[in-house]
Amino acid sequence: MDEVAGAIADPVRRHILVLLRDGRLSAGEVAERFAISRPAVSRHLRVLRQSGLVRAELVGRQRFYTLDPGPFTELIAWLTPFVRPSGWEHHLDALETEVYRTRRERRDAAADSRKEGTA
Repeated sequence: MDEVAGAIADPVRRHILVLLRDGRLSAGEVAERFAISRPAVSRHLRVLRQSGLVRAELVGRQRFYTLDPGPFTELIAWLTPFVRPSGWEHHLDALETEVYRTRRERRDAAADSRKEGTA
């Protein structure tokens, strides 16, 4: 988890991950989108590869990178308890509770009326 958190701490690496979200890109295609040098982009790609967030495939003389979201799982699990539900989520949870309560009351009332009818 520490490697993943360290890898996404840099804004250039986060931008690279966003680019790779849409599909595989060559190292050159990634570098074209930045004002920094190609060697600097290569270093960022290496950090992402070492953290497991991207995979590299060598095709001829080109290296293609693809996103591997698997390593995010542990980080997401750790972060989830810190996220509070938004106002809408809270209201929808309350609505769901009310719907289940109403269904239960109707079911219980129907069961009571059947018992009274058989007595």
